[in-house]
Amino acid sequence: MPTLTAAVLAAFAGYAVSWYLGMIEGNFALFMFAATAVTGVYWLAERWHFLPRRQAAAQALQADAERRRQELQAMGIEKQDIDVGEARERLLMQPWWLDWTAGLFPVILAVFLLRSFLFEPFKIPSGSMIPTLLVGDLILVNKFHYGVRLPVLNTKLTEGNPVQRGDVMVFRYPPKPSLDYIKRVVGVPGDEVAYLNKRLTINGKPVPSRDLPDFLDAESLRYIKQFEESLPLGSRALEMGAPHTHRLLIETGRPAFIPGTEDFPFKDQCTYTVEGVTCKVPPGHYFMMGDNRDNSLDSRYWGFVPDQNIVGKAFFVWMNFGDIRRIGGFE
Repeated sequence: MPTLTAAVLAAFAGYAVSWYLGMIEGNFALFMFAATAVTGVYWLAERWHFLPRRQAAAQALQADAERRRQELQAMGIEKQDIDVGEARERLLMQPWWLDWTAGLFPVILAVFLLRSFLFEPFKIPSGSMIPTLLVGDLILVNKFHYGVRLPVLNTKLTEGNPVQRGDVMVFRYPPKPSLDYIKRVVGVPGDEVAYLNKRLTINGKPVPSRDLPDFLDAESLRYIKQFEESLPLGSRALEMGAPHTHRLLIETGRPAFIPGTEDFPFKDQCTYTVEGVTCKVPPGHYFMMGDNRDNSLDSRYWGFVPDQNIVGKAFFVWMNFGDIRRIGGFE
């Protein structure tokens, strides 16, 4: 068992290192599922096989010592020096290969369940959601808001809340599902979304916006035009609820034309012109855009997000080591 366990641990370590070095495309959900399953098997084996064997060996040692003590007493030897306490402790002690498997199972199981069904932490790697989310923000994502899903398979078990325009959503990037992306929901199934000359229109109605003071980009040390947009809530086409207000950035000097678009499912539902793009959102899909409109690789370039790619709703910044004032909720 020690040799087999060493091989199993080496395989996990090799996978993690290869993923870190970019040699393979890692899947953290699958990694955690495999770690939970493997350590769970060791935990069961420890509880029902290895631990009872060690306990039986310790009891046999204790019984052996007691028999030896009684034999010495029968021979008239009262002063005895028989201490099996240390040897008994060594027999009961978990070997290293169980420490690193069965011993870690409760922690790995707790992390797996928490991450799969409740909340998952993410780090914002790019500026596509500025000014709502900054590079380095550590955020929490609600995994059950849109319904409970099976880990790895991502199959929906419960319905949960419908996706609404304005939600900040984490999802699996459609061209490469091993990557997680974060954007804002702009269009729900059945919506006609138009982004022409840097103005957003939903179902033929322009989305209201108003000027805000310019935003200072700390990295480039330049000011960018900032607006407040009032995106109508709703989970169905033509459903226009109370507006969802959020900030966004637009670089007015950048052209409205969208270059470098990819082929994607339902691309025939989109029309591209020099002014921008107009798309009809197909059933079971969503149109996503970043709040940093001219610096966001989003649905304008790679298409719609299918429902099965949804990871959860982002709702809270729990830490930013560069600015702890960032801690708190966001819209």
